[in-house]
Amino acid sequence: MRTFNRKLVWVTSAMILTFAATSVSIAQTTAQITSTSQKGAQAPSAAAAAAISTQNATPVIISTLSSIPAPTIAARAWIVVDVVTGQTVAAYRPEQQVEPASLTKIMTAYLIFNALEERRLKLDQQVNVSENAWKTKGSRMFIEPNKPVTVQELIKGIIIQSGNDASVALAEAIAGSEQSFAQLMNQEAKRLGMKDTNYMNSTGLPDAQHITTVKDLAILAQRMIEDHPKEYAYYKMREFTYNKIKQPNRNRLLWADPSVDGMKTGHTDAAGYCLITSAKRGDRRLITVLVGADSEATRAEESLKLLNWSFLNFDQIKLYDAGQTTVDARVWQGTTEIAKLGVEKALWVTIPRGKATELKPVAKRPDPLLAPLAKGEHVGTLSIMLEDKLLKSVQLDVLEEVERAGFFGRMVDSVKLWLK
Repeated sequence: MRTFNRKLVWVTSAMILTFAATSVSIAQTTAQITSTSQKGAQAPSAAAAAAISTQNATPVIISTLSSIPAPTIAARAWIVVDVVTGQTVAAYRPEQQVEPASLTKIMTAYLIFNALEERRLKLDQQVNVSENAWKTKGSRMFIEPNKPVTVQELIKGIIIQSGNDASVALAEAIAGSEQSFAQLMNQEAKRLGMKDTNYMNSTGLPDAQHITTVKDLAILAQRMIEDHPKEYAYYKMREFTYNKIKQPNRNRLLWADPSVDGMKTGHTDAAGYCLITSAKRGDRRLITVLVGADSEATRAEESLKLLNWSFLNFDQIKLYDAGQTTVDARVWQGTTEIAKLGVEKALWVTIPRGKATELKPVAKRPDPLLAPLAKGEHVGTLSIMLEDKLLKSVQLDVLEEVERAGFFGRMVDSVKLWLK
């Protein structure tokens, strides 16, 4: 019997675009299927051809497709990320290694929240304060040995007061020592995809091997918001009093802009003044990461400049609802001839304002597509293209199970395939 190679089918969907405030919905019409390997087949579209060459490419930074340039920012490196879509809106030196200073404490808090979720810690649990934690240099919560302090108080001391002593105390409570805790931090960084980060301590105190990038910090900030939404509320608290000492949150934007509800400041002589900011306006949430500014005022002003520019000049587009059919694909040797393919979650993309009508969804899947197909099975990818550049790529899933046909049904389809 003749042997068949599996081919790739590229699907380009015509789209109808509907705008609503700053978020825009996009409805699907009929899908046109083009085979790139079938003899005599129509040549793939420009978007499909671009998708072929960028299958493993990193999605484009959205600002490179905008006619409005990013503002000049007085910082060593910075990045803006859309939390809903996960796309990078704009960036400057996103992969340059830098010292994170107290931005380190976001990872410290992330591991603490993991421990609470896994019931290895409790909020009202009292923590022993070691001499090592008490003597930690830098910003302090002013905890003392032999004086009761709870996990929740220490969390507030870490997030609001940026207490190095509080960070060490909880690191020791979780891992036995700060050194062991740093190993956990590096394991978690690897799991989260923070490829250029290495932690040496829980505080951000200077160390030549304690490094990260603004890109990695944006990944961490996004995961903090998504994985621990309840605990994220600590980051908008403006002040905290412990041991009769009141300290304000160092994030000036909590007072300057009501849409800002976090996240964290940092400063050392080597790192300069650093700030991770998150703001929500309507249904949109953006994160900015800025490092190496020359003052507290500059890091706040430049971060706000990035937020305002990004919210003003970019839209968030909803392409498909969760479970919506994006492709009706021909399936062989099944009880039905059509397999409904789509995305598991609602698909949103960030684009320069005014570019919605230029979006081109391109689906890549095996051909022939053979039954049986289980609901939820991954059978390809859906790439969203703009100006032949990859914006985002997601898995293409089977939405409805397709059972295998009986013997005669399979034989008929085998003959049809042989004649193709």
